[in-house]
Amino acid sequence: MKPKSWLESLNCAIEGILWAAKSERHVRYHLVAALAVLFLALFFHVSALEFFLLVLAAMLVLFAELINTAIETVVDLVSPDYHELAKLAKDVAAGAVLVTSIGAVVLGYLVLSGHIFPLFDSSQTLTREPGGTVPVGALLAVIILVILLKARFNHGSPLHGGMPSGHSAIAFSIAVSTLLSSAGLLIGLLVLILALLVSQSRLLMGIHTPREVFLGALLGAVVTLLAFLLFG
Repeated sequence: MKPKSWLESLNCAIEGILWAAKSERHVRYHLVAALAVLFLALFFHVSALEFFLLVLAAMLVLFAELINTAIETVVDLVSPDYHELAKLAKDVAAGAVLVTSIGAVVLGYLVLSGHIFPLFDSSQTLTREPGGTVPVGALLAVIILVILLKARFNHGSPLHGGMPSGHSAIAFSIAVSTLLSSAGLLIGLLVLILALLVSQSRLLMGIHTPREVFLGALLGAVVTLLAFLLFG
């Protein structure tokens, strides 16, 4: 049935991502690879343009893998028995993932080689690291970890239950980033209160258990704190 609201459409999209992460190991591999690239970008304090290119490359690979998974699912639906055209459709879709992955590897090498190997002189595109790199990078890492954990425990549905609470993880990641940034203590405390209210709402609505909410909040806070301690 066609979604009746934007929230249902969003829920369907998240369900598709989580299902792909649960059922396709290559999607999980690409998510782990995205985490590794994110770590290297933060570790080497890449420039704004370099950070954008790395994130774009990772997202394109994940996009290609999701499209490949969707094509394979449709092919299995319409052609459960072996057919040469069905094989070609799957091979072409897999080829698209391969081409995108090769491009991402080349781009990652060009961006990170100057930071990893001193023999390469890779000058910064901008004169300094953008101020929002660490908070954004930490938030992306939290989201990826939530997806991987939900796929691992295979419980609940997107935006409604599951281990851990994604709302709590994201809320506390933003709260910790605000507390550790130059926004000021008062603003940080207000954002922390909002994070607590978001977490409490998941309990009051019966969507998550206290354990799921606590572990989600802990995940968001710890990952963000570690990002600031290591890369801030």
